[in-house]
Amino acid sequence: MGLTKWAYSLSESMLSEPLPRRWAHSLGVAKRARSLSPILGPDAELLEAAAVLHDVGYSSAIATTGFHPLDGARFLRDQEGADERVVRLVAHHSCALLEAEERGLRHELETEFELERPELVDALIVSDMTTTPDGGHTTPIARLEEIVQRYGPDTIVGRFIQRAAPEIYAANERVERRMVAATAGAQPR
Repeated sequence: MGLTKWAYSLSESMLSEPLPRRWAHSLGVAKRARSLSPILGPDAELLEAAAVLHDVGYSSAIATTGFHPLDGARFLRDQEGADERVVRLVAHHSCALLEAEERGLRHELETEFELERPELVDALIVSDMTTTPDGGHTTPIARLEEIVQRYGPDTIVGRFIQRAAPEIYAANERVERRMVAATAGAQPR
């Protein structure tokens, strides 16, 4: 079974029934990741797999710490024997180190899972932070405002996402520049 086919099947089995909105979001993130293929080259399939799996840690069947990037990455590594790069992307998606710090789990996340290449980390940040909870397209500004409103500004998630905002916006700018350059390079002259 191919990497993306496996990833979609696993994510669907863990999220679609117990967490249908999370499943819709994951599908939207994967669609957005697929749209970035012009700048991903041979890593396009890898990113799409990580995108559809990025929120599996929300599944109550595997949640142990309550911190979904860590729970999901541990599950993918320990139970599924998933590709190491997919696991690293899931572990560190969307500035997870900052949220791990808020939760007192930064040391565990940092020591268990290395960071993936910055270009892929950026692409997954953008895929996640330009997708609504229902799987639609949005802007990073609107997405961050929605997260703060949903969780509250003084919650762990609210504090973390406000701290992460500059890096999320910077990642979006880097990805947009790369997409423009890739598109311009593909245009006939």
